[in-house]
Amino acid sequence: MGGDLCAGIRGGSSWKRFNDAVSKSFIGRYFKLEARKTCFTQELRAATATFVTMAYIISVNATILTASGGTCSVADCSPPATSDCVLLPNVGYQTCLSQTKNDFVVATILSAMIGSMAMGVLANLPFGLAPGMGPNAYVAFNLVGFHGTGPLSYKTVLAGVCVEGCSFLLASALGLRGKLAKLIPHSIRLACGVGIGLFIAFVGLQANQGVGLVGPDPSTLVTVTACASTNPDTGECMGGKMQNPKFWLGLVGFLITSFGLMKNVKGSMIYGILFVTFVSWFRGTKLSYFPNTQLGDENYNYFKKVVDFHRIESTLGVLSFNGFHRSEVWVAIATLFYVDVLASTGTIYTMAELGGFVDDGGHFEGEYFAYLVDGAGTIVNSALGVTTMATFVESSAGMREGGRTGLTAVIIGLFFFISLFFTPLLSSVPPWAIGPSLVMVGVMMMKMVKEIDWSNTKEAVPAFATMLLMPLTYSIANGIIAGIGLYIALGLYDYAVCAIRWLMKMRKMVVEEHNQVSATNIADSAVEII
Repeated sequence: MGGDLCAGIRGGSSWKRFNDAVSKSFIGRYFKLEARKTCFTQELRAATATFVTMAYIISVNATILTASGGTCSVADCSPPATSDCVLLPNVGYQTCLSQTKNDFVVATILSAMIGSMAMGVLANLPFGLAPGMGPNAYVAFNLVGFHGTGPLSYKTVLAGVCVEGCSFLLASALGLRGKLAKLIPHSIRLACGVGIGLFIAFVGLQANQGVGLVGPDPSTLVTVTACASTNPDTGECMGGKMQNPKFWLGLVGFLITSFGLMKNVKGSMIYGILFVTFVSWFRGTKLSYFPNTQLGDENYNYFKKVVDFHRIESTLGVLSFNGFHRSEVWVAIATLFYVDVLASTGTIYTMAELGGFVDDGGHFEGEYFAYLVDGAGTIVNSALGVTTMATFVESSAGMREGGRTGLTAVIIGLFFFISLFFTPLLSSVPPWAIGPSLVMVGVMMMKMVKEIDWSNTKEAVPAFATMLLMPLTYSIANGIIAGIGLYIALGLYDYAVCAIRWLMKMRKMVVEEHNQVSATNIADSAVEII
């Protein structure tokens, strides 16, 4: 496929001479362009396709992590600062959040740039890497909690991510990743992906991180909201439900994304986000992301810079191991490790299979270094202030365009580098533009549900509990623990039967041996008497 595409490049012999020159250069020989039947322009086209389809992670990841508050605290609130000022409209705290979001945007870009380039240079594979969806939501909403109301501080969680990354790297270096993944029942592995998808979609439907379609209700716990306005103290719906124009704008963005995916348009999620964001940039409307307030003015003035290089201030190297005496930290590390082993291992292998890199023995060139890069990337991410590294399934878009070598991944990294200089624009994406993409991520992760054996109760019940409890308890860890626990409980009967059979077999062997010894003794005694 690659050779045909390169031979058919329009533009005549000049493009062919250019591609031939690159292929015969040090770069071409290093990335094995000729051996893999590809060329520079084909790799460039593939990198563009992958970047366009995965660039949404820049604003999405930053928005999700900002919901945790990052390193912002009560100390950043404008006076008079009370203990609940982080949950109320407070100019000082909101200003801190805006600055932290800028840090998260830059950290996400740097993470994707370093990870993608390392994957290309070391493993020579056309995969794009960035902070993964799922672990970021787990950190933001389960561990740190909304605006820091959870059990752990953001600094402690980053230290946990670092420890998990070290463990993950060690498991990769020792070749244990595949073996560890196989220890978990197949149905639970599938259900985790589905449950995380439901959890992410649920986040995208809420007001703080999404379109605001659902909200709290005193009698039914959750209900349809999309209110025109809410009481800042009680959260009570005011002005009527389904009256919020931002929700309807977000819905249009969701439809744009959906139609684009229906027609296999590359970058459909980006187009939906761009439309909603562009409309929200106009001031003086009810849809504006820049209201006529002090904070709105500050954000708008930063937005008008368009091009700016933002230095990370609040999230770089802030890891803290002070809270490691708490059990929640170790549960978090185990959960992140488990999700990492399943998601990353499965995704890398699936992408390699899709690209035709896997041989008859189930291995592929660059496999060892691909796993090492994935693991080491998490350690780098923790230092930058973001969550675990992941290989993105959006890499398949580039492979469909003919991406065959690590040059594709290196160019993806260069695209992310260019994004560094547009932080004012990337930081000004509103939550109601992000929410539809979160819901769409959930839609994409639902496809794994069909692979679960629903006719087998032992497989179905734990899988269903895993999927159900993740969104309903607002915890990925709870879903995993419940699924594994139920699987073990339902398997106790089989284990007991096997144990009883083994004990009976051992007893029979002992009795037979005893009888044999007794018979031998009797025979010896008879011989002596004779």
